[in-house]
Amino acid sequence: MDSVDLEVLKQSAAWIASGRRVLLVTVVRTWGSSPRPPGAMLAVCDDGRVVGSVSGGCIEDDLVGRMRADGLAATRPEVVTYGVTADEARRFGLPCGGTIELVLEPLGPASSIDALLQAIEGGRLVARRLDMRSGRSELVPAVPADGVTLDGEVFTTVHGPRYRLLVIGAAQLSRYVAQIAVGLDYQVVVCDPRAEYAAGWDVPGVQLVTTMPDDTVRALQPDARCAIVALTHDPKLDDLALLEALKSPAFYVGALGSRANNARRRERLRLFDLTDVEIARLHGPIGLHIGSRTPPEIAVSILAEITAVKNGVAAADLRSGDAVVATRPGSAACGSAT
Repeated sequence: MDSVDLEVLKQSAAWIASGRRVLLVTVVRTWGSSPRPPGAMLAVCDDGRVVGSVSGGCIEDDLVGRMRADGLAATRPEVVTYGVTADEARRFGLPCGGTIELVLEPLGPASSIDALLQAIEGGRLVARRLDMRSGRSELVPAVPADGVTLDGEVFTTVHGPRYRLLVIGAAQLSRYVAQIAVGLDYQVVVCDPRAEYAAGWDVPGVQLVTTMPDDTVRALQPDARCAIVALTHDPKLDDLALLEALKSPAFYVGALGSRANNARRRERLRLFDLTDVEIARLHGPIGLHIGSRTPPEIAVSILAEITAVKNGVAAADLRSGDAVVATRPGSAACGSAT
C-alpha cells in the first residue's frame, strides 16, 4: 500500500483513541483520469480535519463540508459515486472529468484499525474484508496480485508491502536509496557481507543481512514485484548478485557504474550461463539522467527509473518527455455525489 494511505490509517487510529468520530473514505473504482488509484484513502475527523486524498481536492472539500454541516450521522458503510459534467467542471474550476466510486465507512471498535496497523508494521500483506451491512471487518492473508473489490456485500482492500527492493551494498548511497524506497512503501533489504559497512548501518525500517549477495538473492526468491540494485562497485559482490537476479522474474535489475564499467560488466556476465536476453535486462548505468551528482540526487534518479519501469513507462517516452503510463480502466474526476 502507499505510504500516504498508511498515514491515513495511523491518524484515524489516533483520532479514534482520542474520542473523535472518523469517516474513512476509500476509492473503489474510477473512470476517466484520476490522480489516485483504487484503494487510495482519505480520513475525515468530525471536527473537519482531514488526512489523505482521493482526488485533486474537490471531493475532499465536499466531504469535509458535509461533515461540518451534518456531522457523522451514518452508522454503516455506504457507496457513493461522484461524477462531473462540463458545467460542474467550470463551477469547481476543475480540468478533470469522469467518475469515481467511493466507500464511506464510519470507523469504530469493530473496524479493527489497530489490528490492521499491527499487521502492516509487522510486514504482513493482508486483505481487509468489510461487511457493508454490519460495518464489521476481518483480516485475512493476501497475495500481491490481490486488489480492491466490492461485490455488493463485502468490500475488500489490500494492505502491506507489495513490492520488495534488495540493495547490494550498505554504503552512503544505499542509505538514501533505502530511505526513499521505504517512503515509496517498498519492503527493503540491504545486503553487505563487509563488516566495516554493515557495522554502521542504522536506517529504520530496513533489514540488513550480511550473507553473500548471490546467496541473498536466491534466499529472497525474487518475483515480478521485486527490484534488485547492485551498488558496491565491487565485481566480486555485484556480479554474483546480478548473475542470480537476471535469471529471476524481478521486474528491475540495475547496477551502479559508468557506461564503460557496465560494458565490462556485461562482458563478464557473458562468461556465465546467461543468455543475451537476460543480460539485456540489466539497467546500467543505473538511474534516469537528471544531472544528479550528490548521493541523494543519484538515489532519486535510481528510484525514479525503478518507478518508471514498475509503471510501464518506456525509456523513449522518458527521454522525450511524452511519457504515457499504461493505466487500468477508469480514473476519477470531481464533482457532486450521486
